[in-house]
Amino acid sequence: MESHSYDVAMMDTDADADADAAANADRYVLRGVEDFDSFYRREFPRMVDLAYALSGSRIASEDLAQEAMMAAHADWDRVGRLDRPGGWLRRVLLNRAASYYQRRRAEVRALGRLALLRGAPPARLDAEAREFWQLVRKLPGRQAQAVALHYLDDLSVAEMAEAMGCAESTVKVHLHRGRKALATALRIEEEI
Repeated sequence: MESHSYDVAMMDTDADADADAAANADRYVLRGVEDFDSFYRREFPRMVDLAYALSGSRIASEDLAQEAMMAAHADWDRVGRLDRPGGWLRRVLLNRAASYYQRRRAEVRALGRLALLRGAPPARLDAEAREFWQLVRKLPGRQAQAVALHYLDDLSVAEMAEAMGCAESTVKVHLHRGRKALATALRIEEEI
């Protein structure tokens, strides 16, 4: 059997990683198809360990391994016939790990820039309103959005519906329920 070296290129997208692995499939010799379930049981733990060694995150390693396995499964008729489907799988995993690192570095840089912009809350969200906005943040998501758009931006129901991507009647329901929950919460705290 011939020995191959596998170059790991920094890939911009996961689709590029899969396309790159498919383009290099001629490096592998085709053979009979192995059962995917057997392949999965054998290779998945190895892929998780490899991804963990690269990422240092158990969650990310499981996600990367699962994504690589899904790519193999999607093209199993071809990948399963390769002489070394595990090699193909590792290449996909390494390319996806490289993409993961690029995304993480970009996120860290962006969060660093955003941290510099943090400061005092906007004037309309001063200390007097802090309690109110803490209660708003506890509302279900759509109710909180409707309340914030209504009280901060003073939008019409039609404008709120456009911003939220739903019908005006839906906005009215969310705003009504949000206001009702806030009124109840504020009355309870006033009695204490």
